[in-house]
Amino acid sequence: MKLYKNILILLAIAVFGFACNNSGNKQNYIPADVVNNPKTASGKELSKGVPRISFEKDLHDFGRVIEGEKITYAFRFSNSGSSDLIITDVNTSCGCTVPEFTKEPLKPGEKGTIKVTFDSSNRKGFQNKSITVISNTIPSTTELKIKAMVIVPENY
Repeated sequence: MKLYKNILILLAIAVFGFACNNSGNKQNYIPADVVNNPKTASGKELSKGVPRISFEKDLHDFGRVIEGEKITYAFRFSNSGSSDLIITDVNTSCGCTVPEFTKEPLKPGEKGTIKVTFDSSNRKGFQNKSITVISNTIPSTTELKIKAMVIVPENY
């Protein structure tokens, strides 16, 4: 009975170990020499050497769209800071929205785009989607939004 109990404990540990393994997650690594943490122990920010992401606009309204259309918008931004800007990832609130973004570091003053394609297939009514940009800025996330009114055509 003791051997059976030990085997069950080992099996539980093995299953727990596999369930908690995050090795399948995508990791985005960036070189340490381009990351600058301007926070001090006192909580005050240092303003020197900080990248800043400045979007021309953070909301785009596609207006009325016919269900099934794929529509695209490019959010334009610039690095208005004083060190290289790196976008490490762009996440969307829905699989119907696919982002493409500049992956190379942008020097101060350089411009880039985040192109977002919304697939209105199997959608109807008002749609409001968010896009989260993760970068080496403070704060490290910036939220963009798109919206559309998806119209379902009547059958003739």
